[in-house]
Amino acid sequence: MAVPNYTYLKLKMLGPNGVIMIESTYEHAYDYDIKCIEYAEALMEAKTLIANLGRLGSEAPDSKRRAGTFEPTEAIKLVPVDPACPNDRALRISATLDIK
Repeated sequence: MAVPNYTYLKLKMLGPNGVIMIESTYEHAYDYDIKCIEYAEALMEAKTLIANLGRLGSEAPDSKRRAGTFEPTEAIKLVPVDPACPNDRALRISATLDIK
């Protein structure tokens, strides 16, 4: 059962030993107002991000790209990891790289 007075920035309420009065300054009220605005903006940005993520999740995936298949976009050449065993493991590098 508190009674706020926004004109004088006071809050009065009944306490065990009489009336309790809480006072503030305009600078303090302004700082809290700025914090509330920043919080509201951050909340709206989070809601927008969640909505965008939901929309992106519902879009159809590209039918040409599948998990587990890798198709290089450029010409490649195989370089054996161990020159003594050329049929063992090999690295795939771009065929257009300089010799350096």
